Amino acid sequence: MAKPIGVKFHSRGRVVGCEAYDLAVHVNDYVVVDTDHGPDVAKVTTLEASARPGEQLLSIVRLAAPDDLELASLKLREEALSKCAEMATELGLDMKPLLARHDPESERLTVFFSAPERIDFRDLVRKLNDALQMRVELRQAGARDEAKLLGSAGKCGYPLCCRTFLPGFASVSIKMAKEQSLALNPMKISGICGRLLCCLSYESKEYAAVKKRMPRPRQEILTPRGKATVISTNLLRETVTVLLENQTVTEMPLDQLVQGG
Repeated sequence: MAKPIGVKFHSRGRVVGCEAYDLAVHVNDYVVVDTDHGPDVAKVTTLEASARPGEQLLSIVRLAAPDDLELASLKLREEALSKCAEMATELGLDMKPLLARHDPESERLTVFFSAPERIDFRDLVRKLNDALQMRVELRQAGARDEAKLLGSAGKCGYPLCCRTFLPGFASVSIKMAKEQSLALNPMKISGICGRLLCCLSYESKEYAAVKKRMPRPRQEILTPRGKATVISTNLLRETVTVLLENQTVTEMPLDQLVQGG
């Protein structure tokens, strides 16, 4: 009779003896094991494990497929978030677990969380390491990072830019909103993260360049139809609305005007 094969269900868990029968497995292979609570994924750690007399060996059903690994990772991530929330409450930590990521290669689990201020989570990390029997890291996320991690739709109706294509967060200022003649209403120029919209920076340089060429309101200028006073400007269309000397109001292209007339 072949010696039992040793597997681990968690990176820091104990080695469990399993019967592989005629299945060809190697160290570091992931396999599906028939356990008391149903099929579970484990990692082969040794091909010659020791078994105590009379010990009932578990049976290896098959090599794990990508779907098995993804399901096992999903269960682990869900358990990590649940345990993190439960233990944070027990420790009196004001924090909200957001997302867990599992790296099978390094056998590490990273839990992202948000909190109103910086907190000391060292005790929580130790408790999670023991409960999940693997290396756990906690990372505090800011408001923008929280939106990026969880994802949603922006004011435009499309998926968040930070979630889809932005490689990082650009610096955004209220000056950019002013340059684009936007109403400085926080509800209109802020994203779901509560910070200024990232898209305010996309065309900021173009708006600033056009605005430098635009005349100021109430400034006197020359037009093909004579002198006029500027009423308003349209940056997108690059036009200027003016009041002519005959009291006619008209809109003209910027390139037809001469400032300082």
